Amino acid sequence: MKMKFLATALFIAVWVCSFAQKTYKRIVSLAPSLTQSLYYLEAQNNLVGCTSYCEAAKKDRKPIVASAVKPNLEKIISLKPDLVVVAGLTDPKDIETLRKFGIRVEIFESPTSFAGICDQFVHLGLLVGQNEKALAIVEGSKRKISDITAKIKWKGTPKVFFQIGADPLFAVIPNTFMDDYIRFLGGENIAKDLTHGTVGREFVIAKNPDYIFIATMGIVGEEEKKIWSKYPNLNAARNNRIFIVDSDLACQPTPITFVQTMEVLQQKILGQ
Repeated sequence: MKMKFLATALFIAVWVCSFAQKTYKRIVSLAPSLTQSLYYLEAQNNLVGCTSYCEAAKKDRKPIVASAVKPNLEKIISLKPDLVVVAGLTDPKDIETLRKFGIRVEIFESPTSFAGICDQFVHLGLLVGQNEKALAIVEGSKRKISDITAKIKWKGTPKVFFQIGADPLFAVIPNTFMDDYIRFLGGENIAKDLTHGTVGREFVIAKNPDYIFIATMGIVGEEEKKIWSKYPNLNAARNNRIFIVDSDLACQPTPITFVQTMEVLQQKILGQ
């Protein structure tokens, strides 16, 4: 009886909060992943400004108010947004300036897990009045992850190097959402004991990964694949298990792109 009462109270609390939460109608996004999330939530009509790296918004001719690192505060303010969503790398001084003009600025720190991605997505959905849609997307994404992991069976635990970029070499490390790619696949991250991602080729060769995934774009990724393939004693090279993954997909923290990346990784693994 007590548990039933608590469950009912929780439902009522969530229901009340969903109605009490203000829905924002004029939004500026200073992060491509947040912009993409707004499109997944079908809230793109509320978007009045974006960065030069927000591809979907650029195609819709949304005003560009920022580069990758620097927002044009004057232009943002002129658009009269009631909400600006930013990533954790945005300069705190710029955030404070926007807040002085009475604009709500919501900071989305880089998520450290798939669960964190989902929590942020639901929070964004609440801000734009799409809470039910956000919850449905998250639940659907979790089911797809379960389906993917169920199809991958290992005799042992493969060692994985997930590379981001090439100059310098950067490894996916624990406490990042990209580490969950490796964890969900049932692999062992060769960088599991590192606290920073910069590594040398000697480190990777010594760890001798069974799989190498390279999250980068275009010719850089192809060059990196060629370099790793020249090491015949490397398990990943000897067994042709060096793969390129689109960084626009793998490095973008949304529930949908996370699932899409997992599907790509699954295809590459099972295609062997």
